[in-house]
Amino acid sequence: MTSIGGAEMVDWNLAVATATRLARPGPEVSRDEARAIVAELRRHAKAAEEHVRGFTRMGTEETHDTPVLVVDRPGWVRANVAGFREILGPLLDKMQERRGSGPGGAVLGAVGGKVTGVELGMLLSFLSSRVLGQYETFAPPTRDLPAGANGGGRLLLVAPNIVHVERELDVQPHDFRLWVCLHEETHRTQFSAVPWLRDHLEGEIQSFLGETDVDPMTVLERVREAAQSLSGARPDAEEDDGGRSFVELVQTPAQREILGRLTAVMSLLEGHADFVMDGVGPAVVPSVAEIREKFQQRRAKGASRLDSALRKLLGLDAKLRQYRDGERFVRAVVEEVGVDGFNRVWTSPNTLPTRAEIAKPADWVTRVHRKPES
Repeated sequence: MTSIGGAEMVDWNLAVATATRLARPGPEVSRDEARAIVAELRRHAKAAEEHVRGFTRMGTEETHDTPVLVVDRPGWVRANVAGFREILGPLLDKMQERRGSGPGGAVLGAVGGKVTGVELGMLLSFLSSRVLGQYETFAPPTRDLPAGANGGGRLLLVAPNIVHVERELDVQPHDFRLWVCLHEETHRTQFSAVPWLRDHLEGEIQSFLGETDVDPMTVLERVREAAQSLSGARPDAEEDDGGRSFVELVQTPAQREILGRLTAVMSLLEGHADFVMDGVGPAVVPSVAEIREKFQQRRAKGASRLDSALRKLLGLDAKLRQYRDGERFVRAVVEEVGVDGFNRVWTSPNTLPTRAEIAKPADWVTRVHRKPES
């Protein structure tokens, strides 16, 4: 990472330390219980791989070269900080050059890096107790956190969060753990079986970051306007501003266009994972109906008013919509053209659904499966 006077744009070590310090303690388990939970999650992850591959008709055993890691909350934080450093590197280099060319650039870099590190740590501490599992697409390998040989990637299962939720929902632990693994294994299968998907997503993300305004005064002005829109202080605010997150409101028009494409892809990936989880579940998870109902209720209500406010601010509500909209898209397409017909979605970036097609699956079917004129 480029630095001036030894000061990085983000103090990554401080971010990890802050998140680790603020993260909530996990549920109480004995040492023997913890070992048993980790071992069971690893077994379920292996079993889920075969179940998902058979149901989706995607990939082979040889394509799954990415490791499965069972981690605690600090381990999840460290893994995500490593991913952030990888994907945000070009943007931070760009901002560093801009800041370094001005007066006091080195001093601002040192102070700003500390502040940003603390802010990132606070965000990660909030998320670290909520994520059950995650496929890290852009994760670089480290000594403590291995990744796949071909382009990185690793599957994380956050053991304390899984145990916390299964107790909160009062569901059968064995069934719930396998159910979670089915969802996360689907993401691993998506990226393992579709080699171009990772590079496509990275290209979109870098395009999005490349459009970021790095001039501090411009960013501050956009933040000010966004805050006024959220509070209703701007009389000329767009009518739909109230439906956007703070993150969306500080974007440029070009970024919103890119975000539309990213949203469609993420809706597809999340919806497909939910569809597979429900499709495989009845055959291998006896209490899947109870788990699904209770989990959906938990998703819908959120944990608290503060939790709801943070979800809105960070745009996490949009992720919940992605599950619903994406799952409806996948289900409708499979009903129309079958699993093999749906799998044409993975042919190339051109066959990915648009944001409009996620809402109208028949339009995707018409575009991708239209018969050539005779």
